Amino acid sequence: MGKSQRDKGARAEREFAKLTNGKRVPLSGAMEGYGNDVIAYGLEFEVKRRKSGFKQLYDWINDPRENPDAVALRTDGKQWIVCMTLEKFDKLMKERGK
Repeated sequence: MGKSQRDKGARAEREFAKLTNGKRVPLSGAMEGYGNDVIAYGLEFEVKRRKSGFKQLYDWINDPRENPDAVALRTDGKQWIVCMTLEKFDKLMKERGK
């Protein structure tokens, strides 16, 4: 991984940590024992950022006709994944007292 990619990833981790009042994990992914990127809401997050790699997912989440709270998706033979906007997730966590 090049320096610009590492820097972009670190910026995304700092941004997400700030938005969630979380804490960035130092050396995440760089050394054994430092796995995920951010700890927030009592959960460990792996932070990913792409220029346009999640376009279809954003289209589903922002569909004005459906207006979903979340999108559940699964590839054959894999476990389910649930995605939602950070705004909705934050509200859910606050309502649950996390």
